Amino acid sequence: MTVSSTTGRECLVVEVVAAHNLMPKDGEGSSSPFVEIEFENQRLRTQVKYKDLNPVWNEKLVFHVKDVADLPYRAIEVNIFNESRSGNSRNFLGKVRVSGSNIAKEGEEIPQLYTLDKRSLFSHIRGEISLKLYLSTREEVKETRANGILGSSASSSGFSKKSKKLQGQNSVMASQNQLIQEAKPTQQGQSNNNHSKTVENNQGVMMKPILINTGPVSAISGGGGVTGGGGGGGGGVVYGNGMTEFSLKETRPQLGGESLKKDKTSSTYDLVEQMQYLYVKVVKARDYSVFGGGEVVAEVKLGNYRGITKRVSLNNVKWGQVFAFYKDCIQSSMVEVFVKEGNKDDFLGRVWFDLNEVPRRVPPDSQLAPQWYRMEDKKGDKSKSGEVMISIWFGTQADEAFAEAWHSKAANVNFDGLGSIKSKVYLTPRLWYLRFKVIEAQDIVPGEKGSAMMRFPELSVKIQVGNQVLRTRIAQPSSVRSLSNPLWNEEMMFVVAEPIEDYLLICVEDRVGPGRDEVAGRVVIPVAGVERRTDDKPVVSRWFNLDNSSHFTNAAGESKVMTRFGSRIHLRVSLDGGYHVLDEATMYSSDLKPTDKRLWKPHIGVLEMGILGATGLMPMKIKEGKGGSSDAYCVAKYGQKWVRTRTVIDSLSPKWNEQYTWEVFDPCTVVTIGVFDNSRIDKNTANNAGVRDSRIGKVRI
Repeated sequence: MTVSSTTGRECLVVEVVAAHNLMPKDGEGSSSPFVEIEFENQRLRTQVKYKDLNPVWNEKLVFHVKDVADLPYRAIEVNIFNESRSGNSRNFLGKVRVSGSNIAKEGEEIPQLYTLDKRSLFSHIRGEISLKLYLSTREEVKETRANGILGSSASSSGFSKKSKKLQGQNSVMASQNQLIQEAKPTQQGQSNNNHSKTVENNQGVMMKPILINTGPVSAISGGGGVTGGGGGGGGGVVYGNGMTEFSLKETRPQLGGESLKKDKTSSTYDLVEQMQYLYVKVVKARDYSVFGGGEVVAEVKLGNYRGITKRVSLNNVKWGQVFAFYKDCIQSSMVEVFVKEGNKDDFLGRVWFDLNEVPRRVPPDSQLAPQWYRMEDKKGDKSKSGEVMISIWFGTQADEAFAEAWHSKAANVNFDGLGSIKSKVYLTPRLWYLRFKVIEAQDIVPGEKGSAMMRFPELSVKIQVGNQVLRTRIAQPSSVRSLSNPLWNEEMMFVVAEPIEDYLLICVEDRVGPGRDEVAGRVVIPVAGVERRTDDKPVVSRWFNLDNSSHFTNAAGESKVMTRFGSRIHLRVSLDGGYHVLDEATMYSSDLKPTDKRLWKPHIGVLEMGILGATGLMPMKIKEGKGGSSDAYCVAKYGQKWVRTRTVIDSLSPKWNEQYTWEVFDPCTVVTIGVFDNSRIDKNTANNAGVRDSRIGKVRI
């Protein structure tokens, strides 16, 4: 039932006047913009202005206000989107967040011009929007009493369509509730049953929460398979236009820590799916007969997969390599290990194992100890072929050998690219702010002897730390200071990383001509010896002697060093550990701790992340006979710790199933996850230092 509100209650009116100089985003040099406004869980939108970068709407959007007294503490979110020609997607054109304290009274409203803001650091946004915001008691607001969603008489047709879908869904919910109630055994009369059903059904519909998402149209997340907007299954979020865009999607992987699995392997990797592997560790060999010198290799063969160890000399036959075969890809019931001479196809000895007899290792048990096995020759004779030390077992990706093992899926990877496909953990070095203040100098001797009387010296200071170079302004002449005693009073900031092994190179330079500077003195200071501070007390400034010696050649051709008048410079240098060096965007920062460990507070918990996999990745390369493909790996960054999963070869839906942990010191931080394509798999690009891995996509949480 829909009724009009004429009770005189104050409503918020947002009059969308116009926009100016919007960004073209339809691929044809224009945009079809519309405005979407959200206030207190109410969302309304204007009509679409097709092919117009300077649209004029003059539309009023009316919202209910729960409590006028709280209005100064509320905010109105205004977003502008471009509607695509198909109507199934939209592009972001800008946003404005207006504080409720800027809302005027009726009759006092005036248009306000707001500059459009970016949604993220990489958004391409420009333009302005003009709005009027005021409170009114004369505007009509329509209320839909069925489920508590508020609508406005000024809203567009798209919103009314959404309301019809919501009403249709609630009718289905009501019928489902009625069936549930009828299934319950009761001892009351038929009339009482009908009455109780009606009341309870109405209460169930009224109390159903409505979720407002940031998609194109409001979305309903259905847990029972009933979704507004048609299409889509239970648990997912489906928008009114049938598009799932960037919403969260629920999955049901079989995780190691679920209650259905009570085995001990769930103790390590309980956030990911267990992946079974056959591990074969080839350690060394002995007592085999080889004629002449050469090299020896071991070969592990399982069906169509074949792994070969590194070549070792006859004097020290030790390999110590592990081979991992994914259980779902095993095509044989037997694994064979051959020992061969490096340049021959014939084997020196062979040993084989039946996979049905291979033991299963259960972490946290220790690794299986390798054993000596006697090899057989081509005729099956074991008396002359020597022995090989091997351990073989079934395990999961939680096994310690997993990270360094040769994987069967990487059989076609060239030797130089094997190091780039393994999972790794990196720790970024701690960064310090190096605060540097140049105060003054004394007794500076200008450059170019004999020319100092012809001009005023133009003295400046150049400071270099590593590849960071900063320069002061040229000291201005003063009536109270001599030309050889310049004053700068300039403060600079550098960033240095641990271990601190850099040097501060300070040069006082005199500009003797256009683009020509002559060094009047220099000093080198080791950064490791600079005083460190953790509070706001400034460190004591110091005088440093400048080296102003110069080399010259006398008449005899001998090089001599001439030291000029002693000069010195006044500096204040400190390493500031009380700040956090921002090495990432402020809005996406994952670490806010100060540099000095003495100022760290205890961590508040541990972040555990299971990186399961990805689906529907974009092909990043063309492989012969296979079409588009990707060799994807995942990178996650939080605080000082970076993790990189192994590379899954030749898959657009890779499964990593690796688990990592981080210490959390501040909950108001962001973890960033990115997926990249490994460009070092190919032989042609493995040794090319200029080739960079391509980014497929990223997400922030």
